[in-house]
Amino acid sequence: MDSGDPKDTPAPPKVVLVTGACRFLGGYLTARLAANSSIEKVIAVDAVTPSKDLQRRMGRAEFVRADIRNPFIAKVIRNGDVDTVVHAAAASYAPGSGGRATLKELNVMGAMQLFAACQKAPTVRRVVLKSTSEVYGSSAFDPVMFTEDSTSHRPLGEGFARDSIDIEGYARGLGRRRPDISVTILRLANMIGPAMDTQLSRYLAGPVVPTTVGRDARLQLLHEQDALGALEHATRAGRAGTFNIGASGVIMMSQAIRRSGRLALPLPATGVRVVDSLRRAAGGTEINRDQLRYMAYGRVMDTTRMRTELGYHPKWTTLEAFDDYVRGRGLTPIVDPRWVRSVETRAVAVAQRWGS
Repeated sequence: MDSGDPKDTPAPPKVVLVTGACRFLGGYLTARLAANSSIEKVIAVDAVTPSKDLQRRMGRAEFVRADIRNPFIAKVIRNGDVDTVVHAAAASYAPGSGGRATLKELNVMGAMQLFAACQKAPTVRRVVLKSTSEVYGSSAFDPVMFTEDSTSHRPLGEGFARDSIDIEGYARGLGRRRPDISVTILRLANMIGPAMDTQLSRYLAGPVVPTTVGRDARLQLLHEQDALGALEHATRAGRAGTFNIGASGVIMMSQAIRRSGRLALPLPATGVRVVDSLRRAAGGTEINRDQLRYMAYGRVMDTTRMRTELGYHPKWTTLEAFDDYVRGRGLTPIVDPRWVRSVETRAVAVAQRWGS
């Protein structure tokens, strides 16, 4: 799929269908594509009805309320003469009161039905899948940077990462069965920004951030607008293959906590899980085993292929994306970051004097 055969560069899209249109990425991507006059038609699909504000942003896009687990999605693709499908519906948390079983069915069964519909539709020429860097996992044995050919060094739990691996497998299967369809898989780094609500943004927004003793995670982030930009680029002019999508640079977890003015609470791994349980009891969302490992070890990807083959270049660095999140959320520092930096500078100076 990563070779340079003709399907790598199909004709520009004319009719685009976007799943997960009522979620952040799907909704804003629909709005961007609808504003592009070179695209004749945009079909937005979701199982729930968009808010009035989101409907206004979608502009001329046609909204179809449909559950992609239902064979009806094949009729939508066929009757709409869809040539490009963007699958952005996979989620890391279940809507409403649904649990893990509900989420897995939504993610995995939905992808299976959607790709089966694409396979049967003669007009489809391009499929873009929003995937995640979580497929690599996080552990003490990780490489400095994951390439697209890397795999997780530890078994993944039964969560979003596991679902994403399965979904990617179905997408590649579609590419093998329909070699005329260009399949693009985008493994997005952990996203952050002023508008998008993620597990990481919630984790760092509390006044006290529990951390694992002896660990300082290396974080590579992706600004929410760059995530949208990558999806739009792949939809309009992308090529077949799997691509790591992430910003340049790395921020350490300790650095992120200081820059946002939070207080770190170093705990043993079991203590972090206890604190998370207390958060859930207070109405927060659960942090699963894979996410706890990410908070302890982080994850960094090699994005060479993104720049050289996909031709996409994020506008924000990791540090810039994080600072925009802090500004946009209006986080009030618990500890003034300037004071922390001043103390650090004095401590280094004292250490240097003692060392000499």
